[in-house]
Amino acid sequence: MPQNTQGFSFKVLTINTHKGFTSFNRRFILPELRDAVRATSADIVFLQEVMGTHAIHSLHIDNWPESSHYEYLADTMWHDFAYGRNAVYPEGHHGNAILSRFPITEYENLDISVAGSEKRGMLHCKIQLPERDQPLHVICVHLGLKAQHRQAQMKMMCEMIDALPPDAPLVVAGDFNDWQVHANRFLKRGAGLEEVFSMKTGRPARTFPARFPLLRLDRIYIRNASVSQPWALPVKPWSHLSDHAPLAVEIFL
Repeated sequence: MPQNTQGFSFKVLTINTHKGFTSFNRRFILPELRDAVRATSADIVFLQEVMGTHAIHSLHIDNWPESSHYEYLADTMWHDFAYGRNAVYPEGHHGNAILSRFPITEYENLDISVAGSEKRGMLHCKIQLPERDQPLHVICVHLGLKAQHRQAQMKMMCEMIDALPPDAPLVVAGDFNDWQVHANRFLKRGAGLEEVFSMKTGRPARTFPARFPLLRLDRIYIRNASVSQPWALPVKPWSHLSDHAPLAVEIFL
């Protein structure tokens, strides 16, 4: 693991996998996505819209993996992973997942759905870092499409974070669907979270649509940690691997 004068560091990546398909579901590209994710050498990967199982796709897509998509992406590079099933339908289900090079000692998927809307979850993991007594807490989220739903979900998120040890290192990442950019102020006030791109450039990164990013939907937030310069990954090859551009950052403790 990289070390510098600031102490222990690790790299995180967040990406909405779009269930393993290109935009508009034209082509199944999960094998290409796996190669691209592996090439980043991230230590912890936050995945949204990752497929758990799908009975129909597995019958007619030749290179559909026998395992779940998150296990396929983890392969031999990330030995620990956790999955939170959110959207369930007759053919299968999808949700959020976290892949980690470090041991995941506990995890839970908290239901943050709002009545009358699609199911949403908040996947929380405790990760044991090398030579550290205190675990790292990581949370992967994919918030709703309506502003009032996102506000209710962020309130639930802040309540959950409030129950964590106040000095514990924390990373929250995922697809916030926050095109109006209201989350930064809400999560700073409610949970003491800082968004890594806003810390460096004054605002979140543009991530959607991936081919020509305009909207600032995806985020990486931290507490009790610091960061180097974060980066949105280049348009190629990512622009045809998801409808969202991935984000990455090195975090220091």
